[in-house]
Amino acid sequence: MSYLRLAEQGLETVGPRIFVPEPLDRLPVIVGVGQVNDRPDDPLEGMNPVALMVEALRRAEADSGARMLTEADTLATVKQISFPDVADCPDRVAGAIGALHARLSETVLPSGESPVRLLNDAANRIGTGEIEVALVCGGEALRTAAAHVAASEKGRKLDPVREARHRVHTGYAAEHGLIAPVDFYPLYENALRASLGQTFDEAQAESSVIWSLMSQVAASNPHAWIHKEMSPAEIAAPSPSNRMIAFPYTKLQVANSSVNQGAASIVTSVGKARSLAIPRAQWIYVGNGAGANEPEDVLARDRLDRSVSMEAVIRRALDLNGIEPGDLDAVELYSCFPCIPKLARRVLGWPVEKPASVFGGLTFGGGPVGNYMSHAIASMTDRLRARGGTGLLFGNGGVATRNHAIVLSSDPIEGASFPRSFGFQDEADALRGPIPSLDENHIGPATVETWTVFFERNGSPCSGVVVARTPNGARTLALLKIEDCAALTSDPDRAPEPIGSMGQIVAEGDRRFWQFH
Repeated sequence: MSYLRLAEQGLETVGPRIFVPEPLDRLPVIVGVGQVNDRPDDPLEGMNPVALMVEALRRAEADSGARMLTEADTLATVKQISFPDVADCPDRVAGAIGALHARLSETVLPSGESPVRLLNDAANRIGTGEIEVALVCGGEALRTAAAHVAASEKGRKLDPVREARHRVHTGYAAEHGLIAPVDFYPLYENALRASLGQTFDEAQAESSVIWSLMSQVAASNPHAWIHKEMSPAEIAAPSPSNRMIAFPYTKLQVANSSVNQGAASIVTSVGKARSLAIPRAQWIYVGNGAGANEPEDVLARDRLDRSVSMEAVIRRALDLNGIEPGDLDAVELYSCFPCIPKLARRVLGWPVEKPASVFGGLTFGGGPVGNYMSHAIASMTDRLRARGGTGLLFGNGGVATRNHAIVLSSDPIEGASFPRSFGFQDEADALRGPIPSLDENHIGPATVETWTVFFERNGSPCSGVVVARTPNGARTLALLKIEDCAALTSDPDRAPEPIGSMGQIVAEGDRRFWQFH
C-alpha cells in the first residue's frame, strides 16, 4: 500500500514516522536484525550455538535502537544439531538476554523452512494483539563441533548433517546409500533435468549460473561466509578443490554446513514500534505466509521431478498478499542444492539471470542447517531498508519435504490481514498424483525413474543407486555396480539419458543390482 493510499484513508504522517489508527497499529513489522559470523583462527575457540543466538539477538536489539529483548513476549529458536548435548537452548538464551517473561519454544527439527514459519507465527500473533514483541533466532557451530571431534577422536572428520540424531540410518533407503540430503537431492536433480528435456551440460549451466550469481551476492554481503565471486565454469567443473559429491553435484553446488553462524530478528507491531520511537525507516512489514509439505518418506511421493507443495506454497503466499510475481524486487529461494531454486524459480517465472538470493545461498552465504533462512530474513530486511520494495522468502526443509513462504515489504502490504492461516496442505494434496506402491524385492524388468552416483573424496565413483518402476508401476531401488557408475558419469553429455530406459534388476547374494539393456 502506497503512502498516497494511506493518506487517502486519513492517516497522518509526521516526519519520518507514520501515525496510524487501529487496526493498522497491529501490523507486524521487523524492527531489528542481527547476524554473526564466528570464525576464530582456532576453531576450538569458537562460540557454541547458544552464544551465537545470544550475540545475534543483542545485535538485533542494537539494530532496532530500542530496548527490546527484556520486553519480549515470545522467544522462538530453531533446533540446532552441532552440539546435540546442549539442552534447553531457549531457556539459556532467554536467561542470557533477560527475556524473563517470554514464552519459549524450539522447533522439533532443524528444518530449513523453520525460520520463515516462526516469523509467520509471530506476525499472526502480533496481528491479533496477543503479543507485542517476538524474537526469532537460531545458531549453529558446526565448524567448532567438527574441530572438537577431530581433537578428541584422533582426527575423525565429523559429518554432522549425516550423523544427526534425527537422521534415519537403517531401512530400505539407507541400505541403498540414501541417508543424508546430499544423497537424495541428486535424485530430484536428475529427474528434473530429464523432465525438462535438458542435456547434462544445459542443466549444469543453469545450476552454475544460479550459483555464480549467489557467489556475487555473498561477495558483497559482510554477513556471508565466503566472499569470493565464482564463475559458472569454476562451479561446474570438477577439480581437486571442487570434487564431485553426488552426481551431478560438485562441492560448490551443495550446502556449506562447516560454519559458525547465528541470526535473529525482532518483530513487533506498528503501534509498539511507534511508542518506542523506532524510526519508520527501520520498519519492514511482514505479510501473510503459506506452508505445506510433501510426504516425509521420499519414496512415498507421487513423483521426483516436481513438488506440488512447493508450487502451492509459493503461489498462495503471493495470492494472500495481493502480489504478482512481477511485483517482487528480490527473492530468497532456498538453495541447499540447485534443484530447489530451479523448481521454485519456474513457479515464479523468475529469470535465471536475476539473483535468487539476498544472503548468498547455502554454499557461499553459509549453510547453518535449519537456520539459513534466519540469515535470509535479516538480509532481506537490510535489502528492503536500503532500496525499498517487496521481497519473497521461500524456505525448504527435510528432503524437499517442508515448505514455507512469506512476503516482506518496505511498505504496508495491501492484501495482508491478520490472523490468517498459513496451512495449505489440503490444497497441495489435491494437486498430487497417485502415489506408487513400494516393492522392496522386485527382480526382473524395470524402467529408470531417476538415479545418482556417489563419489570418494578422491573423485572416483564408489557406489550408485537407481530408483526404478516395475511393469505394474511400483517403485523400487537397485544398486549400481562400479563399472556402471563410471560409465554414467565419465562423459554424461554424450551418454544416452538413463531416465526412461529399460533394464533388469538382478539378485547377487542378498543385494539387488541394476543392469542396463
